[in-house]
Amino acid sequence: MKKLLFLILGLLLIVALALSACGGRDRPEQVTFQEQGDPAKGKELFTAACTACHGPQGKGVPGLGKDMTQSQFIAGKTDKELVEFIKKGREADDPLNETGVLMPPRGGNPALTEQNLYSIVAYIRTLQE
Repeated sequence: MKKLLFLILGLLLIVALALSACGGRDRPEQVTFQEQGDPAKGKELFTAACTACHGPQGKGVPGLGKDMTQSQFIAGKTDKELVEFIKKGREADDPLNETGVLMPPRGGNPALTEQNLYSIVAYIRTLQE
């Protein structure tokens, strides 16, 4: 009985090793995350998520969103810091919120990925004067 058990365990070990040696060849390449966004993609995403308050050229909509083209806040932040800011948004009662209007997390679009946010930031950088 012990011989049969050892034989079965040995065969299972051999099969497991053979399968692990074969893995990975037919897998599609994994997409790697990059902290560098694509400004062209960012423009599309910005148009969909941000223009209602910040306007199509990022110059702001009075009473809703700030002008992004001359923003010292944006100029003083790294891309990573801006992505983190966009992820969280800004509450209407935040002392730094000058409009008193909520900036929703991810511009109100929870489907925006971190890579999407880096692309939006890359586009915003092109708006800076």
